[in-house]
Amino acid sequence: MTTVTGPRPRVALIGDHGKSPAHARLDSFRAELEVDTVWVPTETITGPESFDGFDGLWVVPGSPYENKDGVLAAARHARENGVPYLGTCGGFQHALIEYARTVAGLTDADDVQYDPEAATPLIVPLTCCLAGEQAPLLLTAGSRLAAVYDGAERSTETYHCKYGLNAEFVELLTGAGVLFSGWDEEGAPRAAEVPGHPFFIGTLFQPELVSGPGRIHRLITAFTAEVSARAAVAV
Repeated sequence: MTTVTGPRPRVALIGDHGKSPAHARLDSFRAELEVDTVWVPTETITGPESFDGFDGLWVVPGSPYENKDGVLAAARHARENGVPYLGTCGGFQHALIEYARTVAGLTDADDVQYDPEAATPLIVPLTCCLAGEQAPLLLTAGSRLAAVYDGAERSTETYHCKYGLNAEFVELLTGAGVLFSGWDEEGAPRAAEVPGHPFFIGTLFQPELVSGPGRIHRLITAFTAEVSARAAVAV
């Protein structure tokens, strides 16, 4: 009997290739993933049609991006259409900007890397630079992210970032529906998700940096599994 298989699920890697150390690391193992991955430079994004044919969107590190609006469009498209989304570092930051603008009513929310005089500085310099650092991650019980870690209460993750969420907006975003599912030991948010979405997770840490051939971070594996599940239903 001949088994007929369809095309492999496709994931858009949204980012400006070469702007982050995570990109080379990602290239070293992406052929081993159970999905096909395609780099989508942010400057090529013109709107939701740019994501046609993709079963998942992964906004990779490298902020500030060449096309901020394109990245925000990716986060919104995934959030509103149930498309699996993973946002790492810049992808975490921009998912929060999109949510703040579209859902929480902060229409001028921005990252100070783009506008140092932003009226609503949602993304600001961290009090302590995390470039090249490892740090504990405390997981919110019952969250989708905690389930990725099999219900564990904490992990140690690798960062390469200098910017994060302005603490002044944590309560407002929580009230608007964001679930902050990862925290540092001082109570600063390090991961967020959208409850009720099949898979919408953003992390300030970068799972790419500790992945490689033969060793894929569990968050990446969980994301690609969700992408494959969605693609199978769509066939």
